[in-house]
Amino acid sequence: MDAMPARFTVADGLEHAPAFPSPEPCVSGKRGVNHWLYALPQAAAILRLRGAAVEIEQSNALFDQTFPDHANAFLGVDARDGEEWSARIAAFQQSARASDSFEIRREGALSAQFLACTIGRLDDREAPGCRLLFTAIDRTNERVMEKSLRRELMSDSLTALPNRTGFGEEIDDRLAHWSKTEGGSYAVLAIDLIRFSRVNESLGPLAGDELIITVAKRLKSSLRQGDVLARIGGNEFAVFARLNNGLSDALYIVQRINDALASPVRLTNLQISVDCAIGCALSSSLSDDSDDIVRQAQAAVKIAKRSGKLEIYRPGVLKEAHRRFTLESRLREALANGKLELAFQPLVHLKSGEITGFEALARWHDEELGDISPAEFIPVAEESGLIVPLGRWALYEAAQTLAKWDRRQGEVLPLSVNVNLSPIQMSRDDVPSVVEEALRYAGIAGRRLTIELTESAIIADPDKARQVLAALKSLDAAIAMDDFGTGYSNLASLQSLPIDLLKIDRSFVSGMGEDRDKNAIVRTILSLADSLNLKVTAEGIETQTLAHELQSLGCWQGQGYYFSPALPEPDAFDYWRARWNFQTI
Repeated sequence: MDAMPARFTVADGLEHAPAFPSPEPCVSGKRGVNHWLYALPQAAAILRLRGAAVEIEQSNALFDQTFPDHANAFLGVDARDGEEWSARIAAFQQSARASDSFEIRREGALSAQFLACTIGRLDDREAPGCRLLFTAIDRTNERVMEKSLRRELMSDSLTALPNRTGFGEEIDDRLAHWSKTEGGSYAVLAIDLIRFSRVNESLGPLAGDELIITVAKRLKSSLRQGDVLARIGGNEFAVFARLNNGLSDALYIVQRINDALASPVRLTNLQISVDCAIGCALSSSLSDDSDDIVRQAQAAVKIAKRSGKLEIYRPGVLKEAHRRFTLESRLREALANGKLELAFQPLVHLKSGEITGFEALARWHDEELGDISPAEFIPVAEESGLIVPLGRWALYEAAQTLAKWDRRQGEVLPLSVNVNLSPIQMSRDDVPSVVEEALRYAGIAGRRLTIELTESAIIADPDKARQVLAALKSLDAAIAMDDFGTGYSNLASLQSLPIDLLKIDRSFVSGMGEDRDKNAIVRTILSLADSLNLKVTAEGIETQTLAHELQSLGCWQGQGYYFSPALPEPDAFDYWRARWNFQTI
């Protein structure tokens, strides 16, 4: 029995191997049989380097099974495998490392085989550095499982399309194979299915899944060879398309998508019309970050949902989106920590000059962002759902402020307060209960509260609007239609809904003295209100001339900078008291 070598390296950490009785050797060599080779639990062989050639000196049974053809043991089926093995061994031999590990893919007759290989040096007094220990472990099952898991992680389980992560990798893979001479112009289209949530709500999630699968099939059939379709959200798809002819290619694809979705989808016994919004982002450089292009397309599709047409991403949109996200985060924090305030703009009786009440308006000063206009943070609140707690806060705060003024004056003031109601809050919140609670906690009568709502709040869901307004009237609250003339209301809605007051939008009031059309619109609204026995408030009165003209036309009430801007709570009370004291002298 030959003596075991003094030192050798094995990948699994073996530094010593016991001597075992040697089975009948399967490869003969000039040296004696190394009994420890046959005890190793993986395919193993001793290699001898002769110049640039590699010979197999001895091997165990597992090695013979793994590499049945010793002559081509390092060649596999593809000669390139042999080149890679030889290069690995040559590089290792020239290095000073004691061992090296690598993985080789061998193409077999049925499928690929993955072998985790190690090379270690053996001490050899006769030929130092010329003998190596090679081991190989079959990792094929592990790699197949990893590939399967990766496929699941990168794809959408419902449509088998790439998901958001897989879409990014598909784009990167294609860009990596484009040569610089070919150019790198491409587009990402984001496709958002409009009103998809209604299908889920009315028909159930199974019908929603069926709709998604059908849409995915239609979209796939509309694309060109080489385009990539992915499902990157619940009702959102994305397309990666190479542009050989610039924007015209993208417009061609959009047209094909619209054509594919033009015909209704049949679900159960219903035919569903599929509408979509499409946003497009363009890239003309391989150096552009693909994730940024996808985000740009998603930013564009949000605009497309509002505009109703294809939107091409414009520089600065992502910056705007980032600011909106920042505003949402800061607004959430401001609501939680009581950092918002109400300002109060006087409502003035145009004939007597008496202050009849105040409109409560939210104001926000952020420590980092400074003063933020309601025109900026109210849409963010509506989009994020924060409009519900914001609206509740405004109601409670306005009612409490009115009660506070009563206590300061020592009597119930002849004042009311107007509070705006968002269409989002009307649809999502139990508004009558909130109003009833605000009145009860403040201890004020409902007649001192006026709820202002826009025409869009009524048009969105007329039946619910009718129920909500009826409940508010039962609390003795007044109802005002804000920004009248800018929406889509009609005489039928004015007659059927319990509305007490119309507010003429400032866009008609401003400049009505010089603009005959504006003057005619204001006169028409005042005549309509008189016919329906409704009071009218004019917004945006900036001059004494406008105030006098509106008074002469029969307008009941007005507000605007001519009288006063919106004031902080203490200043608003002092403003009323000063005018009240002046009028009572």
